[in-house]
Amino acid sequence: MTITTHLPQHAPELRAAARHIGRRRFLSLTGAAAALAFAVHLPAAGAASAARLDARRIPDDPFTLGVASGDPLPDSVLLWTRLAPAPFEPDGGLPAERVGVDWELAEDERFSKIVRRGTATAHPEFHHTVHVEVDELDADRVFYYRFRAGTWHSETGRTRTAPAKGSPASALTLAAVSCQAYTDGYYTPYRHLAQDDVDVVFHLGDYLYEYAVNSVGGYRHYTDRTLPALFNRETTTLEDYRLRYALYKTDPDLRAAHAAHPFVVTWDDHETENNYADDTPENDVPPEEFLLRRASAYRAYWENQPLRLRQQPAGPDMRLYRRLHWGRLAQFDVLDTRQYRSNQAYGDGAKVPGPEIDDPARTMTGTAQEEWLLDGWLSSTALWNVVPQQVIFSQRKFDLTSPSRVSMDAWDGYRACRRRILDGAKAAGVENLMVLTGDVHVGYGFDIKDDFDDPDSATLGTEIATTSVASGRDGIDKPANWDTYMKANPHLKFYNGRRGYVTVALGRELARADFKTVPYVTTPGAALTTAGSFVTEAGAPGLKQA
Repeated sequence: MTITTHLPQHAPELRAAARHIGRRRFLSLTGAAAALAFAVHLPAAGAASAARLDARRIPDDPFTLGVASGDPLPDSVLLWTRLAPAPFEPDGGLPAERVGVDWELAEDERFSKIVRRGTATAHPEFHHTVHVEVDELDADRVFYYRFRAGTWHSETGRTRTAPAKGSPASALTLAAVSCQAYTDGYYTPYRHLAQDDVDVVFHLGDYLYEYAVNSVGGYRHYTDRTLPALFNRETTTLEDYRLRYALYKTDPDLRAAHAAHPFVVTWDDHETENNYADDTPENDVPPEEFLLRRASAYRAYWENQPLRLRQQPAGPDMRLYRRLHWGRLAQFDVLDTRQYRSNQAYGDGAKVPGPEIDDPARTMTGTAQEEWLLDGWLSSTALWNVVPQQVIFSQRKFDLTSPSRVSMDAWDGYRACRRRILDGAKAAGVENLMVLTGDVHVGYGFDIKDDFDDPDSATLGTEIATTSVASGRDGIDKPANWDTYMKANPHLKFYNGRRGYVTVALGRELARADFKTVPYVTTPGAALTTAGSFVTEAGAPGLKQA
């Protein structure tokens, strides 16, 4: 993985917020003072709590939020858990004291062949989360892991290392997921994904939603439980975001998927606020005040995801884009298309294109990330160059009229930036470009064209957009706009509106995408089917039905 130092960009704005938000108003924002402290002066682990809690005194199971692993490297795995015997309480049911957490990594599920063990500290400053980086491991191996705190044992997780960077790996199967609004339905797709034979899961954003969750869990319509009133508000403070992750992670199907497979995560907008762009919020809030919220959201995101220490945020700034390899088979350039983007053109929404979207000064990625991506392609030796990211990359016309409306929030609203990306791929000689996308709550399969308005132009790659896990509720196989979209976009090869996920099997000769869906999520127990299967051949980009 390639990582460079990311310096905080917004500390002056945060200090300005402290000066300009009146003391009475500032202190009335629950948790805002804490958010500012985290944003400007991140405490070192252990700095605020010299006391140590004897883990044997924890009276209830602290592993209520499960276990997870992430970002597999050839010689290293990242293990995650959080101690929360009372997950729906702001402190998780633990005092502001350090807790020792033992961990083990083994070659087998019975832990008869333990390869590493150690003790990590769950610090209250990080909400008693644990991020363990286990290094000096053999490449291309499956491992099992577990945690212990006092007399309590976690469930067992399964993870793996990647093949050595220069090795001729012959196969990889990944899953892509996104958009899991808790209030829109059960996480049935995750129950199936936990049983699926994949090497790694890419989460492409909207892991949580900032909107209020009522006492019956929205469209889950709980009759066997009542959710606390503290969830029935929009997330704005550090405490709000931490509690919302706790709610999501108590879901047994999400826990099962995390325990079964390593995840590579990146965020979209709802982990902070809908359709924000850099320091511009959706609503009429001053940027400096929004940055307090963003600092809280980023802090909670890092705490609750299987991310390495190098991704730890500095206030409202967090270096999330990063690079992973799977031998010489695949290079993954994981993007962040929220933190650095220009504000949406023409007030956002679906609009007819105008000159603003072709302004070369506007960016989806920011200059540094764009250069990092293009430089990474120039040095890539991988057969498949895969870009996991958030919003639709290919042109997507909404109408049969000319000109047609397009999304100002997707890459259609940042055409000059997209053009630079495609030209960079061509200049680097990238033959097998694949973009993985979330956000839209439907499954799409696109051919990426050199000129989207010319169906006869060269096909430069493929885009696989996964549908949502739950967002949008049950959905439908052929949405009302299906005929319009398929006619208006000849490079669109697949469109389905059910919930689910997609798997992509990468091989030396071709890649196969299987769009897997369930008929409903508003009640549990739906069966999984494959709504469509496509292949793209190495050296001959373009989707064909399998």
